[in-house]
Amino acid sequence: MMDGAVAPLLAGVTVVEISRGVAASHAGRLLSTLGAETVLVEPPDGNPLRREPPFLPPSAEASALFAFLAAGKKSVTCDVETASGRAGLSVLLAAADILIHDLRTDERASLDLDEQTLSLRYPKLIDVSVLPFGAVGPKAGWQGEEINLIHASGEGFLLPNGLAAELFPDRPPIKVYGHFAEYQGGVVAALGALSALIGREQGGAESVDVSVQDAALAVGAFALQRLGDGSLEHRHTRSFKYGGVLECADGYVELLTLEERQWRGLVELMGRPDWMLDPALADSLERSRRGAEINRAIRAWALEQQTADVVARAQALGVPMAKYVSPAEVLAGAHERARELFQPVEIPGRGSLPVLSAPLHVDGAALRLRAGPPRLGEHQHLLTARRIRDQPLVAAEAS
Repeated sequence: MMDGAVAPLLAGVTVVEISRGVAASHAGRLLSTLGAETVLVEPPDGNPLRREPPFLPPSAEASALFAFLAAGKKSVTCDVETASGRAGLSVLLAAADILIHDLRTDERASLDLDEQTLSLRYPKLIDVSVLPFGAVGPKAGWQGEEINLIHASGEGFLLPNGLAAELFPDRPPIKVYGHFAEYQGGVVAALGALSALIGREQGGAESVDVSVQDAALAVGAFALQRLGDGSLEHRHTRSFKYGGVLECADGYVELLTLEERQWRGLVELMGRPDWMLDPALADSLERSRRGAEINRAIRAWALEQQTADVVARAQALGVPMAKYVSPAEVLAGAHERARELFQPVEIPGRGSLPVLSAPLHVDGAALRLRAGPPRLGEHQHLLTARRIRDQPLVAAEAS
């Protein structure tokens, strides 16, 4: 353990994960990184995310997505469609604190994993369900992929916007690259599991029902607020009055000036040009009204700037600005290194690679990745070990 590391917060907590999608898998990953023993229950042919691109070169055997989501977890194979498979899963659940899954409601009933059955058989088990539209309500049976969820949550209606919308006005609504909505669902599921874990001490185990659509909808809270005020945001109108994405001589930066002091810093950054000293622009409302005019001048100025230089000067003046960087620059960044955001782990079929640990510190220290992603069924011994451990309890009950 590196200097400054802390004891895992969830040491001694066992999580069983049955996942096919990113949301439930991300929830298990977050709890694992916080110190829980997360056991990934996979079908005999492996979790579907193992076959999800992009793949890590030189071979096409290691999924980059799975490598991230499964880092630090353990793997057992269990065919839950068979009696022996369900018996093995039962052994795991009897010893677990939390079950995280994305099983459909009809699947849960057929596998005796519905909320009522779990509560009766495992009264101390916290049941966390993560589905596209939740497990309760008129949309409970609906299925959905990331593209459905990003639009169902409203974000797709707002993208692309700002400079992108101006450069490509004919582009249709798009989604953020990757699994934005599903990651939000995973965060909410992990927080729900932690809340239930704390509450278990007072009121017993609870069931947590997470809708990925709801989780992603919360990200657009400001757009919802403005809708309540009578303003419907659209990708062609949703942008900063001035600032946003700026093209520089050698790349792109993003500029944000919401506060008066930030505007004053921007005036200094741009060398106090005469047009910015117009007394009328001391009024933030007037600046908003003249946003398009201001932005034309800012963009013309930005085209003559070097990204590293202008960002350093902006931050020294208290102006929120950051450079759009490549993945290689992220890995080499001084900030990322200081926070130990990326840690080397072994990835089967690829060797040692840096993997993102967690987007947070605990007591000022980085969270540690204990291992890379597991090989399929690598920890099958857990079923036997736990069955042996539980036998005295079964015998005691029988006697």
